[in-house]
Amino acid sequence: MTLKLYNTRTRQKEIFEPIDPKAVRMYVCGPTVYDFAHIGNARPVIVFDVLFRLLRHLYGADHVAYARNITDVDDKINARAAEEGIPIRELTARTAAQFHADVAALGCLPPTIEPRATEHIKEMISLVERLIARGHAYTAEGHVLFDVASDPDYGSLARRSLDEMRAGARVEVAPYKRDPMDFVLWKPSSGSEPGWESPWGFGRPGWHLECSAMAEKHLGQVFDIHGGGIDLVFPHHENEVAQSTCAHGTKIMANIWMHNGHLQVEGQKMSKSLGNFITIRDLLNNWRGYGWPGEALRFNMLRTHYRQPLDWTFDSLDEAHKILWDWYAPLESAAPAREVPPAVLDALSDDLNTPAMIAELHKLFNAKNFSELLASLVLLGFSGKRKNLERAHRMDVGPLEFKRTLGEANLQIFGKASDNQNIIPGSLSENAEKLKNKRLAARKAKNWAEADRIRDQLEELGFSVKDVKNPVTGEIETELESKR
Repeated sequence: MTLKLYNTRTRQKEIFEPIDPKAVRMYVCGPTVYDFAHIGNARPVIVFDVLFRLLRHLYGADHVAYARNITDVDDKINARAAEEGIPIRELTARTAAQFHADVAALGCLPPTIEPRATEHIKEMISLVERLIARGHAYTAEGHVLFDVASDPDYGSLARRSLDEMRAGARVEVAPYKRDPMDFVLWKPSSGSEPGWESPWGFGRPGWHLECSAMAEKHLGQVFDIHGGGIDLVFPHHENEVAQSTCAHGTKIMANIWMHNGHLQVEGQKMSKSLGNFITIRDLLNNWRGYGWPGEALRFNMLRTHYRQPLDWTFDSLDEAHKILWDWYAPLESAAPAREVPPAVLDALSDDLNTPAMIAELHKLFNAKNFSELLASLVLLGFSGKRKNLERAHRMDVGPLEFKRTLGEANLQIFGKASDNQNIIPGSLSENAEKLKNKRLAARKAKNWAEADRIRDQLEELGFSVKDVKNPVTGEIETELESKR
């Protein structure tokens, strides 16, 4: 089996040849822990989890080291802790725990190594000292900065010249910089800002420095694969390369650089201003009243090749859920085959071609080759168990055929689920009728807030709500009229 991976550094697919087949090493940039991870953050976690699983399959689980860091010192963290009025360590501990829970729900294995920035300050200071000694860094007004002009290969990863980067970059303008492109390795801390003693005074590391130091500590000066999102190519990964190669006197930092494409939501860039900023936790638990199982989120991510832009839609998410629901029915009584089919491995080994791989899975399902289908799904991080496809809020039945609802969000109606009751999905009118009855019950109990909430939900689902008095019984009844 020949594994080929697209190398951002060379802009071509290459045969993967590990430096040491008994110690394959991969580093992926992890979260900055100050808030819930959004679904854009989820994409690299899932992509490189699949690669991690494939490398373990090809080289043996004991022969693959996967390092994914946690950035727990950063200006965003400082600002959020101050906003909430809590200690920084409390914020980072809470947010890291949230991240671990969310990615576990997506079926991702924990990395073999999870270094935290605050536990590697000694290594960061040592790296800065080497850069200064080699003439690649300088001190200025309590800062230590990388001298970009001292590195003739700077820009090789992004394939941009220094002049091009100067023209297009958003850089901090500071009078103490020799060049606007020079970036911070170490900066002073004051007041409530976290900091450590260093040869340059009390301060803290720059973001780019952290990954270089942690990667060297756990994987060595040169390792096999470095991954992350496409947005990290410049400046973060470019700066990592410059720091590491100039400090160690090496030509490269990693043999292969891999980057996943951007993610957008319903054809638009995800942003809080558009109201389409979605966290992993939102989708798992309660996005506008609905939730999806982690395996459906994972499968939906893999239906697009990792290097391509991904348009995340709720239609595609429901379709992904439905496919798995159909596949899992016969797998309940199946045992996994001893070997994953060669066609599935061939697709994965062709630069993680998950769309081609999924096509092979459809073939296995249609041929009723359920043992090989289950073996393939297990390799990819799927359970094959229908109970894991229950929707959030203890929905215990699978997706049926639903009409599109809730306007621009294109969410599907699965009944009211916020009260953790097992409400069985049905047609749009059936679920509306259930909501209507629940609203009437709320009115009889004089729970006006609940009645108003259900009215709003019915309005969102496309029904106008009209309360009328029955002329015979005198009871208030509710009439629903579709606005669609």
